Amino acid sequence: MNLGMFLMPLAMPGQSLGETMDELTRKACFLEETGFDEFWLGEHFAATSEPVPSPLAFLSSLVPQTKRLTFGTGVISLPNRHPAVIAAEVAQIDHLSKGRFRFGIGTGSLPPDWELFKLEDEDTRKRMMLESIDMIQKIWRSGPPYEFNGEFWKFGVAKSVNAELRMGFMPTPREPAGPPIHVSIATPMSSTSALAGERGWGPLSSSLLMTDGIARHWAGYSNGLAKAGRPVNGDNWRVVRVALVAPSDAEAERRLHHAEGAVGFYFRYIHKVLANAGKLAAMKTRPDMADSEVDVAAAMNARVIRGSAKSVRDQLIDLRDKAGPFEHLLIAGMPWNGVNEEWERESLTLLAREVMPAVRAHYSAPAKHAAQWDRSLRQ
Repeated sequence: MNLGMFLMPLAMPGQSLGETMDELTRKACFLEETGFDEFWLGEHFAATSEPVPSPLAFLSSLVPQTKRLTFGTGVISLPNRHPAVIAAEVAQIDHLSKGRFRFGIGTGSLPPDWELFKLEDEDTRKRMMLESIDMIQKIWRSGPPYEFNGEFWKFGVAKSVNAELRMGFMPTPREPAGPPIHVSIATPMSSTSALAGERGWGPLSSSLLMTDGIARHWAGYSNGLAKAGRPVNGDNWRVVRVALVAPSDAEAERRLHHAEGAVGFYFRYIHKVLANAGKLAAMKTRPDMADSEVDVAAAMNARVIRGSAKSVRDQLIDLRDKAGPFEHLLIAGMPWNGVNEEWERESLTLLAREVMPAVRAHYSAPAKHAAQWDRSLRQ
């Protein structure tokens, strides 16, 4: 099982864009040193609380500062931009990173962005996402002349094509199929999980989902894989979780509920965003719960994996056994204000160097080997 980080990213009030960029850079370099495998970054245009408008540009800046870390967009909201622009820019980072890039796509998740681009209708955004990715992949697989006549985009290059001068030719990725494609899935019953399996995309299951919701993603995804004749496994499936590892269970609880703790800030922020959008269902602990019953502390307690290294190891194994065979765990990244940088650095180090080796041993080694890891975590 691989280990990565997924960042909205969430910035603290008063934090400048430059300060956020500096923090993200330090975090990426720390993850590389600590043994993480992946770094995923979101895209938003109209929210200084989630302030990265171009994850492709920022991730490009990290390429020369790292050697092993793979980068992903979490996600590019395809309805927000022209497909030709996205196709060209993704091809560029695919070459720049020498293949250390994964193309995460979605419909967009923030109401201010929907309003900015006049995309409030959910069904319209879904149709635009599918039209866009089809056009992007066609650009990558073919050469000029280009001609696209979709529902939302009509464009092409034909009159100015000159093969001798290489005019009219769009950039293409390292391989005709392009970098691996992944799609974000935020709701338990989303049909996107089956679509991902049919198209060979990797699902990105949201950090807000309860275990049964993640299991529904596996049901849809595995059905889609089988329908398309693909191997039915979780090799390309990523699950995002909030996790907090501390020296003891008691210390993890203290940090989780600390007044200045980043995890609490993260959940309070999301609660306000969802309440304003009328989408509090994502934070409910039972489907029949009224919006007025949604409590931030209860939602956090039900979703956050926390405790000592051994406790977190046991919770991750229980999660995977119940939800499905995901092969990639992405930890939701937190702001580094105040004491939170120290706490998250410690948590991520324990995850990479103690928890994940024990989880891998549980699934890949005989019981005797797993027991040895269990004893080492107790010491």
